[in-house]
Amino acid sequence: MSEKNQNVGVYICYCGGNISDHVDVEEVRNRVEKMPGVALARTEMFMCSDPGQEMIIEDLKSGKIDRVVVASCAPSLHETTFRDAINRAGSNPFIYEHANIREQVSWVHHGDTATDKASVLIASATAKAKQLKPLDPIRVEAKKHTTIIGGGIAGIKAALDIAQTGIDVTLVEKSPILGGQLNNLDRLAPSGEKASEVLQELLDQVLNHKGITIHTDCKIQDVTGYVGNFSLDIVTKSDNKKLTIDTGAIVMATGSVSYMPFEGEYGFGRHEQVITLKDLIPILKENKSAGSVLKVNGKTIKNMVMIHCVGSRQIPGIHQPKENGQLNEYCSRTCCAAMLNVSNQIRENFPETGIYEMYRDIRTYGRGQEELYNQASKNKVIFMRYEADAQPEIIPSPKPDYPLQVKIKDSLTFNEEMEIPADLVVLATGIEPDDVSGLASMLKLPIGTDKFLLEVHPKLRPVEFPITGVFLAGTCQAPMDTGEACNAAGAAAVKASALLSKGYIELDPFVAEVDTDKCQGHGACVEACLKEGALELIEVNIEGKIHKKARVTAALCLGCGACAAVCPEKAIDINGWALKQYEDMVDAIVSDGFTV
Repeated sequence: MSEKNQNVGVYICYCGGNISDHVDVEEVRNRVEKMPGVALARTEMFMCSDPGQEMIIEDLKSGKIDRVVVASCAPSLHETTFRDAINRAGSNPFIYEHANIREQVSWVHHGDTATDKASVLIASATAKAKQLKPLDPIRVEAKKHTTIIGGGIAGIKAALDIAQTGIDVTLVEKSPILGGQLNNLDRLAPSGEKASEVLQELLDQVLNHKGITIHTDCKIQDVTGYVGNFSLDIVTKSDNKKLTIDTGAIVMATGSVSYMPFEGEYGFGRHEQVITLKDLIPILKENKSAGSVLKVNGKTIKNMVMIHCVGSRQIPGIHQPKENGQLNEYCSRTCCAAMLNVSNQIRENFPETGIYEMYRDIRTYGRGQEELYNQASKNKVIFMRYEADAQPEIIPSPKPDYPLQVKIKDSLTFNEEMEIPADLVVLATGIEPDDVSGLASMLKLPIGTDKFLLEVHPKLRPVEFPITGVFLAGTCQAPMDTGEACNAAGAAAVKASALLSKGYIELDPFVAEVDTDKCQGHGACVEACLKEGALELIEVNIEGKIHKKARVTAALCLGCGACAAVCPEKAIDINGWALKQYEDMVDAIVSDGFTV
């Protein structure tokens, strides 16, 4: 279809004042409706609302327009919304272009500058829209099978949820047993449920489900393929058996580990009476001591000091980094509730054991967790607050009745210096992600500065990676308690099941396309390609002669355009983002009458 036949409809959003407070929306509409190729320009308070979408649908159905430009907030928020609306109108969803006049305009400009820039961006989007052509989604056959990497609570829950939809699952765990960190816990906070009972109930279901195959004590050597058709090579550690798993989707549930204090941190490693909360929990779990005073390893614990935020919320210049320079600047979220839960158990079972909790901030964020804090207060747990730059100091006690003494400036008593005798010091160590850098490298997965695996968007796509068909669940993503990890696993399971349920997958068509008539087979595009396997040179017989031509594997293509940039014949371009479209957008920006 030639450009002169394009009738573009432009829809400009007030965004409830987010845009219209700084952009004269009606003035922009007046300018836009005079632009070449624009059949109509409309405004709406919220374009993403049902009335806004219906406006687009009716204009398409009536034949007034055959291309759509929406000028509103970032496309990452509502691009899918508008494509779906166009699809409901019976039109091709890829005849749509977006102009971001909120984040790129109203949030950074004011007055005439904002109005002028909004006009420019819409002119640019309209120029591109006139060059858009209907595209078909890429259909990829998908194996109805999912591989879960990690056999902790998140991996187990994801495996069960997916298997219950009729999709086969393989669960891969590097250790000899399933359950992950749940194996090390006693009672879960704040519910009080026994971790062993929760885990056993789930394990019984997993082990007896015919659709779930389990491989423990194994290592993943390689991952290849693409969404719907991944292939994982794994090897078992015990008998060195190798096998290949063909799968349609992958869920990363690789879990986390507890922070290990460095030598001397709060006396750890120098005094045997300084242990971590992780060390204390199994001691309490197996403790058979009777009476009103807790005994640990045969020793009576009259006073116990619990120190929060060890290995969490670290501050550059104050806390000591690891050998690789890493600091855990995030809050591990679950430590406060876990510490309070243990304090309550001890005070209720051994009331003559005194407990001092030394904290920077108590963060009991979840349902029922604040009650743990209130209960600890009722149980006469003594709270002391310290500042990050004035941490508690643990030294040998000058008194013969106690092995240790803890010095603290208590900000709750206006920085009064306190000296607390202690039989035991317990450190609430934070959560760190398990090291999966090798696996992340194989799959090209993003890792955040905190070393946790990084989702596409924390609210819009919280369990998805940029790599289609790979999802994440549990504490490999962020610190979570057991309930949150199960919720995340359920979300990942829903995404994976929905993706594979039809036996095929439809992907956006914004990928490279080769004009074989122009292609001379130089191979520059293959060398420039950022995704292994997305581009290759093949031999083609043309009129009895063998010629080399570039071929795109659409399911692997990133649509980055690196190939198009290096082709001397311009024989390769990106669907939906062609070079001619870019040129027209730039021409619209620099044309007379519009200035930024």
